[in-house]
Amino acid sequence: MAEIQLKALAHSYIANPAGPGDYAIRQLDHIWHKGGAYALLGPSGCGKSTMLNIISGLVQPSEGDVLFDGKRVNELSPRDRNIAQVFQFPVIYDSMTVYENLAFPLKNNKVPAAKIKTRVQEIAEVLEIEDKLHKKAKNLTADEKQKVSMGRGLVREDVSAILFDEPLTVIDPQLKWKLRRKLKQIHEQFDITMVYVTHDQLEASTFADKIAVMYDGQVVQFGSPTELFEAPNHTFVGYFIGSPGMNIVEVERCSGGVRFGSIVLPLEAWQVELLERMETSNVKVGIRPEFIEISPVVSDDTYAAEVLDVEDLGTYKIVTAQLGGQEMKVRQNEEFDAIVGTRVDLSFPKQWLLLYVDEFLVQEQQP
Repeated sequence: MAEIQLKALAHSYIANPAGPGDYAIRQLDHIWHKGGAYALLGPSGCGKSTMLNIISGLVQPSEGDVLFDGKRVNELSPRDRNIAQVFQFPVIYDSMTVYENLAFPLKNNKVPAAKIKTRVQEIAEVLEIEDKLHKKAKNLTADEKQKVSMGRGLVREDVSAILFDEPLTVIDPQLKWKLRRKLKQIHEQFDITMVYVTHDQLEASTFADKIAVMYDGQVVQFGSPTELFEAPNHTFVGYFIGSPGMNIVEVERCSGGVRFGSIVLPLEAWQVELLERMETSNVKVGIRPEFIEISPVVSDDTYAAEVLDVEDLGTYKIVTAQLGGQEMKVRQNEEFDAIVGTRVDLSFPKQWLLLYVDEFLVQEQQP
């Protein structure tokens, strides 16, 4: 396994890129530490697969360096980088048995037959396909084929890292959770550097210790699932993480805080001072539906809103309320009862009301 560092990395599929919009990956620096379980999360077209293919050597970056344990590997082939990659659709040899598929990478590396047999048996047991070892791969189900494809990456003990490019796309939804947990267990057992590409926040959160969120060719935040949820570093992270995503409202400066419509939101003194020093007009506030409170009493820090909709999702409800011309999503427990068209009084706890300038989170500077 290896530490993978991306240094001043950028890539464009256009021969002569004229500006940031021509880049699939804008210039970035990033490190995947040795032995970590990581996810690369983002929507289609944000650059996830391009980054993965640059790491593996399938794509040569337009700019910057890829380093494995501090050594530049830009010119090395995928084979020489010693990377295992599991793709969206299973890559196996249908004419071979499961055993032969798993043994193939080891035979290519001239591993002794006895060692091959032991290692294949070990990986087959981990993936729960030991009863399929002598079955032709063409006769397997889609999820069994993907397990074999994963096993071909896991069977080699000398790999620098294993890269997963949306590996559960073809898997039945009922089996996805089981396979995600299995991958997590494999990581804990073998301590291999793993990078898992997905557009599904649930897959990312259940697999990875840390998640890199990509947007428009950039990593806009790298952190734990809790960090991404509680303190999104970019408005996109707030919107993309959570169901529903963060309430994000464009606001204007005013005395002591910000406003939208007739609603004035007071800010902390340091936030007001910071805004006074900035010239940009791109100012937003964000708060997650889980953190907005519906108050049973009217007070100086509550705001009257109209209920537009109540979605009953079984174990909880999502209330859509209109406030100052903006729709706000509020999560409530299953016992909450409200009628469309009636009034509710909302409050925004200051620790959860986040300020964004030019789309990025503004945080208090520590002395």
